[in-house]
Amino acid sequence: MRRIPFSVQILLGLVLGVALGFLARAADLTWLTSTLDTVGGLFVQLLKLAVPPLVFTAIVVSVVSLRGVANAARLAVKTLLWFAVTALIAVSIGIGLGLLTDPGRGVNLDPAGATAPKTTGSWIDFLTGIVPTNPVGAFVEGNVLQIVFLALVVGAAALLVGDPAEPFVALNRSLLSIVQKALWWVIRLAPIGTLGLIGNAVASYGWDLLAPLAKFTTAVYVGCALVLFVVYPVLLAVAGKLNPLRFFAGAWPAIELAFVSRSSVGTMPVTQRSVERLGVPREYASFAVPFGATTKMDGCAAIYPALAAIFVAQVFGVNLGVTDYLLIAFVSVVGSAATAGLTGAIVMLTLTLSTLGLPLAGAGLLLAIDPILDMIRTATNVAGQAVVPTIVAAREGTLDRAAYDSAGKRDLIEPAETGRLDPVPA
Repeated sequence: MRRIPFSVQILLGLVLGVALGFLARAADLTWLTSTLDTVGGLFVQLLKLAVPPLVFTAIVVSVVSLRGVANAARLAVKTLLWFAVTALIAVSIGIGLGLLTDPGRGVNLDPAGATAPKTTGSWIDFLTGIVPTNPVGAFVEGNVLQIVFLALVVGAAALLVGDPAEPFVALNRSLLSIVQKALWWVIRLAPIGTLGLIGNAVASYGWDLLAPLAKFTTAVYVGCALVLFVVYPVLLAVAGKLNPLRFFAGAWPAIELAFVSRSSVGTMPVTQRSVERLGVPREYASFAVPFGATTKMDGCAAIYPALAAIFVAQVFGVNLGVTDYLLIAFVSVVGSAATAGLTGAIVMLTLTLSTLGLPLAGAGLLLAIDPILDMIRTATNVAGQAVVPTIVAAREGTLDRAAYDSAGKRDLIEPAETGRLDPVPA
């Protein structure tokens, strides 16, 4: 297997998972469905296990690393601006598709039977939830948004303290290396995890469940595909003067893993390695990728909530006006950090619904197919998290264009005899 490129291994797992899923559903093999569910669930659980220490140490180290980056403040501002610009384009596509397809018209669902999801979001909850009441609790509960806040504060303080903080920074660098090394062991299992996740999805979600929401599901996939395969390539070609095909050759393993794992944070080490092998300087990539993995969500926080809000409004017979569509765009650009890089986008959806005054129970109508939607949403998220630093580096003149042009010729997986995170020849 080590001679087979990592992306091909994942593709093989995906194909085999689809086949087993169809077999389990057609032959009603509950034991096979349960096995696939267990395999996929364990893989995601292992990814989530590394999230708190990975996010904290990665952001602390990346903030401190900005000390050695020329024009660090300008890079940070440009990164945030590109995050906002691409989010605005994505939410505009979501709104446009919603108006064009009317995903909630004629849907044969009983809105009275829908209940609000247990996890909801509001602006008050979002703003007050950023600051933890107990630092330890943020790690125990896995509250990524609070961990990001703590890491940014601690990293900024260490940056300003300077040399006296070096032992602490060195400790975080060591912890980050250890966590990344352990996480790469998990990522090596991605082909098996892919088999379980895709197989269980195919076995569990038949056409009978998807049929009433087929128009909405199609709209989400089309919207994400437009951003992924049209908007991003155009931005790469126009703003970065780069060949989009080279980008996808280098970033595809991260996009692929994001599709099956449904976790931007869990995919973060692969995303960072992909960005680095695309020629983005490591010092900048170590800041932009972890930050993007927790705040840059074009799929979950832009396209999806826009379409879902229009869907819920149509199901409940609520007419949306121009002001409402502007609010959707505002929430998508400003509130995307609420998704925090974990699987699902319920918090962001309920934040959007509450802002528009729509019934939160409407989110319950979409919970059944959320895993199916989350695959393409997360793939779009991760692609955006790789596109932005690539464009910024290209515009700043720091992108290694030779590395960019040859990125697809190298595999991501490191050789067993080293602990390095550098891409190596396939």
